[in-house]
Amino acid sequence: MANIIITGASSGVGFEAVLDLTSKKDNKVIALARSADRLRKLHEISSQLNYDGGELYPAQFDIVYDDYATLVPFIQSKFDSVDILINNAGALINKSFMETDTQDFAEMLQTNVIGHVNMIKHVVPMMHEGSHIVNIGSMGGFQGSMKFAGLSAYSASKGALAVLTECLAEEFKDKGIKVNCLALGSAQTEMFEAAFPDLQAGTLAYEMGRYIADFAQTGHHYFNGKVLPVANTTP
Repeated sequence: MANIIITGASSGVGFEAVLDLTSKKDNKVIALARSADRLRKLHEISSQLNYDGGELYPAQFDIVYDDYATLVPFIQSKFDSVDILINNAGALINKSFMETDTQDFAEMLQTNVIGHVNMIKHVVPMMHEGSHIVNIGSMGGFQGSMKFAGLSAYSASKGALAVLTECLAEEFKDKGIKVNCLALGSAQTEMFEAAFPDLQAGTLAYEMGRYIADFAQTGHHYFNGKVLPVANTTP
């Protein structure tokens, strides 16, 4: 049995990961997102697909701006401890560097880095030896990978998340908490389609969501402090 928290659960790979995680009857999943309507849809679909599956607790929550003084008691009311934290929430801006202002950079850093910092700080006290933190990064933030024009703010924020992962794996070593980052290639999600309306992603959202779910439950047995590229295209 695993007690799992996942952010950014209302769409894309996060939505699909929740469906996979709740297919196992021993899993308990807290799914966080900003959209209450989409969380209701997630709960409805999960109940239909996984009628004999795990327990799902959807909760509307903004990891950047909402009050963690309300989130922590909610988590504690559902879980004795947290086994897995999947930091999946994120945002993407596709805009040339010269047109990208400091507010755009601030928004990318707030959502793609600071929000995850907030989650980790509040959830780690509830974790234990053998727990696993999975940060969902991007090939755009993977050192040495091909970069794309228009994604400077997004890629910089994902690069910061990758380095944060490496640092936290060292900091939490004494606690026995493993920390890894999946640098995802393109997946066919609403966010991808909005940023690149004329492109086809290399992977379907449900395929990537399934991979994330599996890695979150097993990856810490093989990896710690690693930033792992997950892409089936080169570049």
